[in-house]
Amino acid sequence: MRIIRTDNVLAPAGHYSQALEHEGFVYVSGQLPVQSDGTHCPDLAFEDQTRRALSNVLAIVKAAGGESGSLLRITAYIVGVENWPSFNGVYTRILGDAKPARTVVPVPELHYGYLVEIDAVAFIQPSHRPGNTMLSEDGK
Repeated sequence: MRIIRTDNVLAPAGHYSQALEHEGFVYVSGQLPVQSDGTHCPDLAFEDQTRRALSNVLAIVKAAGGESGSLLRITAYIVGVENWPSFNGVYTRILGDAKPARTVVPVPELHYGYLVEIDAVAFIQPSHRPGNTMLSEDGK
């Protein structure tokens, strides 16, 4: 098992990793639409928050050696079922031909007042896994 980490996404503030890779499967932790420097912008429009959260997921997958086509599954937690059509629009534009399995879960609220959080599972072929972006379990 390896820890995936990129400076293009805010470092975890709690006891978890941005992602873990095991036998080619990359499990990406839930990503809020936080900027990589830690700036919080919960007042952004839902569409902008969705773009940022998806960009964070894709930056982590890229650090593991993948791309949007590597995504197997996405779970999106959105505040307000009325945001579902907007989520679909942004999601479709960003992922294009990639169509991972997906679940959208309407929730009453998210941390920091955000409107969307996204987690994912991807698969990266061994030949595409860069050694310099992964760490062993002990962080070395």
